[in-house]
Amino acid sequence: MFGLARRVVFRVTKQRPLCRQFASQAINQMLMLQQMDICADQPSRGLIIGVYADEEDKNDAGILTHAGWRYNVQKTNGRLIEVLRMSGPMPKRGEARLLFAIEPDRVPYYSVVAVVGLGKECLGYNPYEVLDEQKEAIRRSVAKACQILAELDTDRIEVENCGHAESAAEGAALGIWAYQEMRDPKTRISVPSIDLYAVKDEVCDIEGWRIGLQKAAAQNLTRQLQEMPSNLLTPTAFAQNVVEVLCKSGVNVEVKVEGWAESQSMHAFLAVGKASCEPPIFLELSYYGTCAEERPIVLVGQGITFDAGGLCLKKRKELYHMRGDMTGAAVVVATCRAVAGLRLPVNIRGLIPLCENVVGCNSFRPGDMVKSMNGKTIEVECTDHEDVLVLADALLYGQNFCPKCIIDIGTCSGYMRQSLDEAACGVFTNSEILWQQIKHASMHTGDRVWRFPLWNFYSKAVRAGGRSDVQNYGIGRGGRPCKAAAFLREFVPCGQWMHIDATNVMTTNGIDFEYLRRGMAGRPTRTLIEFIAQTICKDTAPKMGK
Repeated sequence: MFGLARRVVFRVTKQRPLCRQFASQAINQMLMLQQMDICADQPSRGLIIGVYADEEDKNDAGILTHAGWRYNVQKTNGRLIEVLRMSGPMPKRGEARLLFAIEPDRVPYYSVVAVVGLGKECLGYNPYEVLDEQKEAIRRSVAKACQILAELDTDRIEVENCGHAESAAEGAALGIWAYQEMRDPKTRISVPSIDLYAVKDEVCDIEGWRIGLQKAAAQNLTRQLQEMPSNLLTPTAFAQNVVEVLCKSGVNVEVKVEGWAESQSMHAFLAVGKASCEPPIFLELSYYGTCAEERPIVLVGQGITFDAGGLCLKKRKELYHMRGDMTGAAVVVATCRAVAGLRLPVNIRGLIPLCENVVGCNSFRPGDMVKSMNGKTIEVECTDHEDVLVLADALLYGQNFCPKCIIDIGTCSGYMRQSLDEAACGVFTNSEILWQQIKHASMHTGDRVWRFPLWNFYSKAVRAGGRSDVQNYGIGRGGRPCKAAAFLREFVPCGQWMHIDATNVMTTNGIDFEYLRRGMAGRPTRTLIEFIAQTICKDTAPKMGK
């Protein structure tokens, strides 16, 4: 009797581990479903698709892009377009509308879908605006959607090409960028990863997407250098940053010190940095994308890491943004990295004079005379117009490389903002070919340029001093940007040359261009990259839309 009881107890205890095993599997499955539900509530993965609609017609039902319509049919069974039409008028250019829980699955792959407005289907090159309106609409709308999704802590954003993958990549990468290196990591804006939305068995423009990311990364590099405070980004620190960034990209960097500049008779450049305890530095960048015998394009970037105006001190409101007076230098650095990353078959030589223009016991003074590399004497009428002095010697040095053309970028006149606001950079050139190429490039990038006159009227104004060959200010009441360009023209004896004044586009208000947050803008980096790429192509003329 007792033996039978033992056997029964033994059998029951022997089967208990088996029961525990089945119970643990059921509990684990329940926990997994709960965890999936929790994850599904969070918008961790987002999708951006486009819709075409007439912005002036509120009753326009809208037409989804090809990729958007395919997603609507295959993944949502047509629910997406129905909900979009019920939510009100179609989104306009630069607008995005978020739709949640569109997919019928219990755990949707995309927890949030952003539908962006692209305007009419027939948008294209507008000769009156000198702009490809379709590409600009893609940039603006995709950037706005990415910013909204980033505020929802979205981890990953997939973007369909919206008709042009390169523009979509530019808008996405530029829109989510923000300078926050100095902020506490806990309070930083979340930056999601972005990728191109692709469907199996469908051709996608991955090359265009890659080019767009390269251009956007270059402009973001320019913005990062512009935003860095001037006490951290001194001429020496700038040179160190350039070495770290470019040497990994296959661009050779030569750092030349003050003694070298003296041996080259760069007295105009050295006069500007005399008052600062930070020694001036001259950077020479070299990229060889084709045979070494091919004549290079010379890029000259103004590198005033902080401009206080010298003894002719600037106003307090102007001083705050003068950490960005090295915009030209940052643009040249970023352009060289992008050209190397895209492996363009062209030779580039970048020249960057770096110094500070501050007040000190050794400051150069109004009325001083300095000599440039070619022996011309320059009368310093205003120490706050030092930009042209720094560029003059670099332009002369660039002649040593027998260049195809010389392009200098600087922030030479604050009056550019009164002329153009943030709409476009000012361009001065002695070559109709260069002007047409830079205009066509800006039309594609949306970062427009506008040509200013380079007449003898302004050349006479900077030569009229009598005591010297040229003056850095010139006589007359106005025309400051034109006189600055006329001054620089005195130091370009021959060949094709173009001067880009980026003073007015150095900063942005965060409103006019949805893909640029408030602060430093990084312009005209993408336009310069596109210009260099188009010099290689044969047909660069803009095409009219249908």
